[in-house]
Amino acid sequence: MHFILKRKITLKHIARELEVSISTVSKALKNSEEISRDTKEKVQAFAKLYNYRPNNIAISLKNKRTRNIGVIIPDIVHHFFTTVFRGIEKYANSRGYNVIICVSDESFDKEVINMEMLANGSIDGFIMSLSAETQQKNDFNHLKEVTEQGIPLVLFDRVTDEIECDKVIINDKEIAYQAVKKLIDSGKRKIALVTTDSYFNVSKKRAEGYKAALKDNGITFEENYVLTLPYQEIEKSKIEHFFSENDIDGVLCVNEVFAIHCIGAVQKLGMKIPDEVSIIGFTDGLLSKYSVPSLTTVAQHGERMGEVAAEMLIEKVESEIEDDENETFRTETIKATIIERESTKN
Repeated sequence: MHFILKRKITLKHIARELEVSISTVSKALKNSEEISRDTKEKVQAFAKLYNYRPNNIAISLKNKRTRNIGVIIPDIVHHFFTTVFRGIEKYANSRGYNVIICVSDESFDKEVINMEMLANGSIDGFIMSLSAETQQKNDFNHLKEVTEQGIPLVLFDRVTDEIECDKVIINDKEIAYQAVKKLIDSGKRKIALVTTDSYFNVSKKRAEGYKAALKDNGITFEENYVLTLPYQEIEKSKIEHFFSENDIDGVLCVNEVFAIHCIGAVQKLGMKIPDEVSIIGFTDGLLSKYSVPSLTTVAQHGERMGEVAAEMLIEKVESEIEDDENETFRTETIKATIIERESTKN
């Protein structure tokens, strides 16, 4: 035995040490009739020796199915997250699962509390997109605790390499590149990026695509052509100042809300869209369709992303493979597309 006594151990550790599955350990600790007396005694003695305590964030273990899926999204304002949820619910319901949704409101603490509440309320697994604060803090211990207890987790859109689990993303860098190339092909050379802080993994990837497209087309990257805005509580005056101070003829915005604010600021300054300034956003929501002019945008296919996330989670939940050591995870990439409207030139 190679455990250090003070080390905090999990079901995964016990299972590995005794060469049994996580499910067997979980059932043995609950005196399940499915487990032999000899195995139960061995597991319980080991757990007692190393002072094992079930983690309060992961009380809902895999030994019985609830047919409930917990979903945590950062906000309900952005159209993208509502479409992902619709996709999750559609697929999950078709497979006989209920979906419980919580909103972290971009807060690390609310994200942790939501996970604790859902786990204690018995769910079979989580689907979630990380809050802004979680990405900013770079603290993923609450996710590690859940995965170490054997609860399946699927991350979508806002993901992290720190956690081994299934993930669903879009081709952020590639589609941002294509959007900027579209602006360049229409004659634009002074192209701005309106983005969030780089701790958002999606914004970082979109910025990489923006810079790569400029470089490949012989356009020098200008630091002052990048406007970084807070994700919430956008200051209109800051956007107006940015456009009045810089000679810009094209804009890529990392979300739909930023793009609509940019349209307003450009029009207020008396510039014509798309003749003088062309604008492309992300998320093909109602704002994009009904803005004046209507917004050319990157469709992220949120509903499809939700369906894929739910399919991956349910596959894990219903998997009969208990050999945790050989568990494999995959990342599915949804191909985004550009929807052309009035804010860009054909």
